[in-house]
Amino acid sequence: MLWCSTMSTLPENVQPAPAEGELAFSDDDLNALDEAVCRDPAYNERRLALRRKLLALGKRFAGAKRTPKLGLEARTSLHNPHAFNGNKVRRLWAYVCRDKTEKGRLRRVVGKELASDLDAAYRNAYLCLAVESDLVETSLRIHADAWFDGQNLTRRVKAEGVGELVALLNELDGFRLELADWKGEWRCGALEPSRLEEFFKYYEAGTHALALVRRWPVPKAQPAARAALLAPEAPELLLAELERLVPFYRFAAWSQESDFLFG
Repeated sequence: MLWCSTMSTLPENVQPAPAEGELAFSDDDLNALDEAVCRDPAYNERRLALRRKLLALGKRFAGAKRTPKLGLEARTSLHNPHAFNGNKVRRLWAYVCRDKTEKGRLRRVVGKELASDLDAAYRNAYLCLAVESDLVETSLRIHADAWFDGQNLTRRVKAEGVGELVALLNELDGFRLELADWKGEWRCGALEPSRLEEFFKYYEAGTHALALVRRWPVPKAQPAARAALLAPEAPELLLAELERLVPFYRFAAWSQESDFLFG
């Protein structure tokens, strides 16, 4: 119990040990994120168990077999109420972004001063697996503060046009491209070039967030959907959905193979 009481209130910059063995989600995992208990520290231990599962899945995804040569590392969000999360935990996620080596490569390109804040995950393009009390989500996100990756993407589109990107996005049936908090959306699977050109007329790196998102509602009122999420095979299916986003990540995020910043 001493371990639980200590680990259940980890500070923001400390990651727990990833879970071992069975990684299937449970009703307890989802219920610990409910609005009624999201501020209650009595549920920290239950949320920590979910966080450790998500970290194990993130590390599995970042492994070489799934994402060769990308240089990724996995981290997770806070499971305990804290000023950092508004003192409530309605959502937990694992996020996978460039590792220390890849951040070092980017620093050498743009300079130490410009890249001084890269250690913050939201300043990098990242892949995300998120859980709430009534939904699960896989996504790729480029935050407004991830200027280098957003700028790399816009410069690549300007240089090459939207043709290759349209083809990549249309392999992602079920996902949708979102621009900041705008109500409009661009559904993948049957995008026309003109629709994507429209998106890039509005999207501005450093000002707008960009996301490729797929969500599955799993409320208690939909027992079949909820049971599917709690099935033993669900975690691997979610990882497979994340893997579908890798070609877009390789296209958009700055790397030695996709350098449109200063190259």
